[in-house]
Amino acid sequence: MHPIVKRNNIHITGSGRATMVFAHGFGCDQTMWRSIVPAFRDHFRVVLFDLVGAGHSDLSAWNEARYESLDGYASDLIEVIDACSDQPVVHVGHSVSAIIALLAANESPDRFAANLMIAPSPSFINDTRYVGGFERIDIEELLESLDNNYLGWSSKMAPVIMGAPDQPYLSEELTNSFCRTDPAIARHFARVTFLSDHRSDLQYVTTPTLIIQSDDDLLAPVGVGEFMHDRMRESTLTVVNNVGHCPHMSVPADCVNAMNAFLKQQGM
Repeated sequence: MHPIVKRNNIHITGSGRATMVFAHGFGCDQTMWRSIVPAFRDHFRVVLFDLVGAGHSDLSAWNEARYESLDGYASDLIEVIDACSDQPVVHVGHSVSAIIALLAANESPDRFAANLMIAPSPSFINDTRYVGGFERIDIEELLESLDNNYLGWSSKMAPVIMGAPDQPYLSEELTNSFCRTDPAIARHFARVTFLSDHRSDLQYVTTPTLIIQSDDDLLAPVGVGEFMHDRMRESTLTVVNNVGHCPHMSVPADCVNAMNAFLKQQGM
């Protein structure tokens, strides 16, 4: 087995000529794409993988120094793409993985045909003329709570992150996923995720990009999507009617429609 395949628990399905790579968000794994993948596997080779430290990835590959910033995950992503495709890929990333892909595409634009971002945020912290959704003290308190009682934090926060009040089973699924994640790795990844600020990287994006934003998302308000769209030259913003941060799970058909419309626009 290729070491990258083992490290990131890579699975490939589908029969298309082009390759589509799916990357999950914080506290999740590749199974969270189950409602989206069937719509694309007849037209793409679909690559599913787990971030190091998540799902069934090789936990022995995780080390604090490599993943002190999102750049470590971006390097991993480039290695995953190189292991799975000899052509530029369409990348689909949820939340923090959308930003990881942005960094990877800025570093190696020839490996990306398009970036499809679901509920991305370059910074969660409010700043002058920027509403990320949280004050700095809010994030510090969130991280302190996570440090003190990860399982309790997961049980409390997962339903808030998921939203989708009419689909409570999704909140339960996300809670269980959070609770399966190694607490030490989760605490570190949460700090890196919620304290990172990649707004300055938006101006360098040359990859055609779709931003799918929920109209009611505590973690990534609509204004965040508008901010990103305004600063990325090759971007399209689609706002879907959804409560929560995981529209690929709660309103998958709306996400698929937005993705297909964008891909058609790109000649894919």
